[in-house]
Parts: sequence; structure tokens; C-alpha cells
Amino acid sequence: MLSEAVVVDGLTVAYERIVALEDVSFKVFRGSITAVVGPNGSGKSSLFKALVGQVKPRRGVIKILGLDVSDARGKIAYVPQREEVYWDYPLTVWDVVAMGRIRNVGYLRSVKKNDEKVLAALEKTGLKELMHRKISELSGGQQQRAFIARAIAQEAEIYLLDEPLTGIDAESEDRLFDILSEMRRIGKTVIMTTHDLSSTFEFFDNILLLRNRVIAFGSPEKVLTAENLASAYGSERVAMHLTDVGRVAGWR
Repeated sequence: MLSEAVVVDGLTVAYERIVALEDVSFKVFRGSITAVVGPNGSGKSSLFKALVGQVKPRRGVIKILGLDVSDARGKIAYVPQREEVYWDYPLTVWDVVAMGRIRNVGYLRSVKKNDEKVLAALEKTGLKELMHRKISELSGGQQQRAFIARAIAQEAEIYLLDEPLTGIDAESEDRLFDILSEMRRIGKTVIMTTHDLSSTFEFFDNILLLRNRVIAFGSPEKVLTAENLASAYGSERVAMHLTDVGRVAGWR
């Protein structure tokens, strides 16, 4: 029987009078990969902030592996959008990945240079040979992998990736999906936002389509219909997206 990784029930998030999310409910099971999709301002970032406890919901319940958000912080890892990161800090790749170990080793202790979890995360993401290089010197795809390596070193069970495909080339995208496939294989749970309505959707187990509320949730074939996309994006964009997705995935 599949166990629940994330349960969201009746979630409403508001900033003063602006409602970012309204009555959002869905369940994500362990060992699955879910895409969160919707136009700008649809509440995707607010959802992630609520899941990691950065914003307090106005209403609703969130359970992470059966725990309240405040009790699950070590079990959930957040990988931010690249544009949210200040890349000019003089940190090496190893420094960034080692940050994922701080909770485990203790805030007042330093992470050892031979920490097995850090080295394993660098190996898994193909960054071991680059671990002494400054993070600012890496390509966009390599920087994204470094932050995923940090999340892996954290030994989290659930990974939230905010627009990880933005600004990376096709080769980096393929490598990223290889890493995520391996995480799914070993039972980790991934939830990621994306604007890329393309061939990547054949990779996901489920899609959450948002426009401040849940338009649809389920398999790509179930969610990506003309009616649902019209509700989320507006009719002018529906034909382009649905045709592209259907052509690549072979749907009718």
C-alpha cells in the first residue's frame, strides 16, 4: 500500500487581502514525482513556502509524512529558483553541498572534509570533480545540480524544486531527470514547479494544475485537457500547449 508523503487539505494562503491559494487539497504519495503547473501568480511559490513553513496558512492542514510542518523540517528539502540565489559568494561546490549536513552534524560543529554523505551526493550528481570550484564559475545546469546535491546530503525524504529547468540546456535537463529518476527509484518524493509544457510531462506521475485553486490533479493525460488548460491559462494559449504536449507524448 502506498504511503502518503504530502497531504494538503483546504489550504488557503493570503497576504493581507490578496489570496494566493484558496481551498487547495491534494495528496502526493512516497516515491512519486509531481509537477506543479500554472501561470505566473497562480500560487506555486506560495504553496512551496507553506510546505516548508515560511508562510502561515490562513486556513487548512498540511501533513508531511504524517507530521506537522514544524516537526518535518529535516525531512523536506527546498531547492530555490536560480535567480533567487546570490551567486557571487566565494563558496565552492563542496561548501554549498556541505550546508545540507549542518542539521545532522550540529550547528556548532563543522562538516568534515571527508564527510561521506557530502561526497556521495557530489558523486550522485556528477560534481565530484568540480567540488573545489567556485559555485559562481559553474554553468546554470551545474549550479542546479549543486543545490540538488545539497538536498541529497541533507538526507531528506521530500524534495521541492522551484523551476529547476529554467536557464539550463537540453543536456543538463536530461542529466537532471536522470538524477530525479534515481531518487524516485529509491523511494524519495519530488515536487517541482515548471513552465515547460513539453516532453518532460511524460516523466511525471502526477500534475497539479493551479490557478490560485486546484484546476485539476492527477496523471498528465487526465489533467492536460483543453478544458483544464483553458481554465488555467486562457483559450489563446491552450491550442499551442496541448498540441505540443500531445505530439511529443503521443496522446490523442
